[in-house]
Amino acid sequence: MSTDGLIVVDKPGGMTSHDVVARIRRFARTRRVGHGGTLDPMATGVLVIGMNRATRLLTYVIGADKSYTATVRLGQSTVTDDAEGDVIATTPAGALADEAIRAALADLSGEIDQVPSAVSAIKIDGQRAYQRVRSGESVDLPARRVTVSRLDVLAIRRDHPDVVDVDIDVSCSTGTYIRAIARDAGLALGVGGHLTALRRTAVGGFTLAEAATLDELEQRAPDVVGVPLAAAADRFFPRRDAGPDEAKVLSHGGPLEPVGLAGPYAVFDPAGGLIAIVSERGGRARAEIVLAPA
Repeated sequence: MSTDGLIVVDKPGGMTSHDVVARIRRFARTRRVGHGGTLDPMATGVLVIGMNRATRLLTYVIGADKSYTATVRLGQSTVTDDAEGDVIATTPAGALADEAIRAALADLSGEIDQVPSAVSAIKIDGQRAYQRVRSGESVDLPARRVTVSRLDVLAIRRDHPDVVDVDIDVSCSTGTYIRAIARDAGLALGVGGHLTALRRTAVGGFTLAEAATLDELEQRAPDVVGVPLAAAADRFFPRRDAGPDEAKVLSHGGPLEPVGLAGPYAVFDPAGGLIAIVSERGGRARAEIVLAPA
């Protein structure tokens, strides 16, 4: 029988996040599977999967900070801002100084207003932006405030004529497009840019160190959960331990007295079982979601 919890998958290239979910549904023999943050087909790395009751934690996983390694190619622009799209402009970049490249990328760190890539999953009047672009529409998305807390240049490579490849390591808030960083660095340098490689190395506290490949998970099926529900909540949220009476009230959706914890936080019963994710408002501690078994 499948259990409740999270799986940290090392997503391969060439698959959508939904493809990963579909494959896990098949070999784990459960329909209640979801993912905590889309990765483009080209991208690899950490994809957090929720199973059964743990799918309700994915809203919080999606909002977590994320880290990536990536390669930016300067000298070429593409319609998708990554290597999956057709090249639409080329400008020789070989003469760019390393110092100019580092400065352009440094300007894209901190709190910035970033225009998402037009070929993205953002909805416009109920339809994904990428669907509108592929049907021939011109899409202009508004800028959104994101935080790039770290952007390190790992290497600047000149392996091919007229282009420069820059390996970067990025930590950022949810909603940040690494493709847009490549695009905007190229625009600032006047040569265009796009992303040729992207690997997500962390989502919140979940990293590649505990990620499993789909083949490894299939060999363990149907027992594929890597982080059981209670352990996942304990890692992801501040913890509050409830007494027997409090546990009973909360498991039925009732409020508790506040304790001054910054929410949301996880509340556990005396046996260590997860009851609910709670936030404090209006002088009471109220459940955002109840996760105690019915």
